[in-house]
Amino acid sequence: MNGLAMYSTMHPTDKHSKNDLVTKQAPLVKRIAYHLMCRLPPSVQADDLIQAGMIGLLEASRNYDSEQGASFETYAGIRIRGAMLDEIRKNDWAPRSVHRKARKVAEAVRQIENTKGRDARDNEVAEALDMDLSEYHQTLQAASGYLVLSFDELGADDEAVATHLSTKATNSPFEGLQKEDFKNSLAEAISGLPERECLVMKLYYDEELNLREIGSVLGVSESRVSQIHSQALIRLQARMSHWREKGTK
Repeated sequence: MNGLAMYSTMHPTDKHSKNDLVTKQAPLVKRIAYHLMCRLPPSVQADDLIQAGMIGLLEASRNYDSEQGASFETYAGIRIRGAMLDEIRKNDWAPRSVHRKARKVAEAVRQIENTKGRDARDNEVAEALDMDLSEYHQTLQAASGYLVLSFDELGADDEAVATHLSTKATNSPFEGLQKEDFKNSLAEAISGLPERECLVMKLYYDEELNLREIGSVLGVSESRVSQIHSQALIRLQARMSHWREKGTK
């Protein structure tokens, strides 16, 4: 039964109060959809994300418990984003080559950082992959949309990154679903990002700026912001890879 069908089965008195929540937060669905769209290829339609997000919003209104401490907007935002990510996963559009290259970049970053004991630099990663710097940046650009989903491999997804960057979500029910040691490791990995990458992540997830707006703040192009953002996610994936390895044992 989809979200709309579930909504129609609610008790009439419940539907009235739930409808107020849904109506008030409906603009949130579009905001999240277009925020995600800037990282996805043209083949992904905004209308599809919005439809999935509305189902997520309806489910959030049905399951919300104010006694958990989070505001409805915080809780609904997590459920809406999750529903949209599920829609993207269901219609996986990324070529296998993009998945493969993103994993190779993450592995190169991990090996360099383990060897050097510091942040891997762009030119070092490019050299390890036998690419010139321009090709490496193009690879980051192409991987941007795929990385929306990359944290599934670690036992978390984009929402987990947003949770640990955003002070607005510190008491959300989503946090209660995460293992304490994983949360601590992820928070530590995020705080240890290079300064510019950390700033881009905060502006994107916490301040909810789009890539163009972040570019204006940093004085760089939108495509460069996309590259920095991809590099940050790949670095996190590399630094959290031990969680994936735990899951395979």
